[in-house]
Amino acid sequence: MPPRSSWKGFIRLSLVSVPVKAYTASATGSEIRLNQLHKDCHSRIKYKKSCPTHGEVTNEDIVSGYEYAKGQYVVVDPSELEKLRPKSDKAVNVHGFVEWDALDPMYHAGRTYYLLPDGPIGQKPYALLHRGMEEGELCAIAEIVLAGKEQLVMLRPLEQMIAMTILYHDDRLKRPETFDDELTEVKSTKEEFQLTKTLIQASMLKDFDFENYRDSYVDKLTEVIQAKVDGKEIVEVPDVEEPKIINLMEALKESVAKLQDAPKKKAASGSNTKSKSKTKMAPSAKKKAASRKRKSG
Repeated sequence: MPPRSSWKGFIRLSLVSVPVKAYTASATGSEIRLNQLHKDCHSRIKYKKSCPTHGEVTNEDIVSGYEYAKGQYVVVDPSELEKLRPKSDKAVNVHGFVEWDALDPMYHAGRTYYLLPDGPIGQKPYALLHRGMEEGELCAIAEIVLAGKEQLVMLRPLEQMIAMTILYHDDRLKRPETFDDELTEVKSTKEEFQLTKTLIQASMLKDFDFENYRDSYVDKLTEVIQAKVDGKEIVEVPDVEEPKIINLMEALKESVAKLQDAPKKKAASGSNTKSKSKTKMAPSAKKKAASRKRKSG
């Protein structure tokens, strides 16, 4: 059964409207939810909403309000906010385009949607917009109303689709300079810096594939739950003893030697096999690699 779209509307760029539907990019059902219980009888904890004057209340009795003075509130109805928006405004309104690296990832709010063309009429303008952003190595900055709230978003080509990522507004983030007092100016030797660079180079992931990284918390939690259901005792995993290296130079030298020696040991054991999965490159990386190949040919 295909997934259901969570939103339908248009990508609006000047006089061009591209009908699209949005799907959440995050997979559901992979998390394990734990319930809160009373520690003695293991009964589920229930939360009741109550008013100091009227006691327990239902959801129908609850409204939203803003405290404009101590103990004084003004009630704000969601329908009143809707009156400030045009009923026809069901669009991702594109303000303009920027280069892919113009926006720091710190502005990504963690929610991403896949936008797909909604119906045959949207296929061609969708493909043209996707190709234009991909070849120009651009992403779009836009605004959309989701769940009754204006959201700042970024549109970018992702494989054959257009992805929409929710962004934080600038005033929602703490500025890096807020933490300047936590940092002190330090002096380092040329050898220390060279060893650090060598350590970084030796730690480069040559066959990086993000799919290899799993949420181990879910696996471990599943293991604990099954063990307790089976009545088994949870055995604590012993910690790996950390090397007792105090001097920075000594630590850098030990680390570099360890990483440089690892491929030799791997080759000797016969386990140096090629990765089956290919490294996934961003569209720009693919493009640059293809360009280099053409030039070298």
